[in-house]
Amino acid sequence: MMKKLGCLHAHHSNIEYIEQAFQSEEDLELLHFVDPGVLQHVSKGSDGVAYKVKEQIEWIISCDVDAMLITCTNYIALLENEDVFNASIPIIKIDEPFFESICNVQQSQIILFTNPATVEGTMARLHQYARQQGKSVNVEAKIIKGTFDLIMQGKKKAYNDAISQALHKLMSEQKAISVAQLSMMDAARQFEEQTAQTIIHPLRALVEVVKKQMEVTL
Repeated sequence: MMKKLGCLHAHHSNIEYIEQAFQSEEDLELLHFVDPGVLQHVSKGSDGVAYKVKEQIEWIISCDVDAMLITCTNYIALLENEDVFNASIPIIKIDEPFFESICNVQQSQIILFTNPATVEGTMARLHQYARQQGKSVNVEAKIIKGTFDLIMQGKKKAYNDAISQALHKLMSEQKAISVAQLSMMDAARQFEEQTAQTIIHPLRALVEVVKKQMEVTL
């Protein structure tokens, strides 16, 4: 039986990564919803952004989806104090499988970001998740400055090149490396192919978590 997964994104570029991750799951239909305006208002410190995102989630639930995936960590951080995660369907936060992977690494780590607006919320949630799991993480957040505008402007090659250069520079530090945003996936995969060094990213454990939450064999 076909099931529907509603996916809420802050930018349309995330759609292709989710489509790729679930491309072999023939019994799953993906419905994508995008609102880039949320990140703009977050960066300006606008009031009422959490309420807007909550409205979006309620709208998506009304579309008869069986579960929902939120791919933007800023969205998730905005809703931490809301009751929306007690909805009638599973609401899957993309960062939790990612955090679990990070918590399973014993060595010192670096998490790379391109969007400065996502750093504070992501790191706060990571440390909260680690505490809840009774684990500790030795992790440092680093921003690849001046790159996020490139992806927002559709300059994907320049964006990927900047991330790749940053990853190569970090190799000498001999630390585990993660990329925190879906938009960084292509550069991370290319780096892995070139160097055989594993990069932790949000999609590695996501598919199995979604399947378990939806209680469906796909």
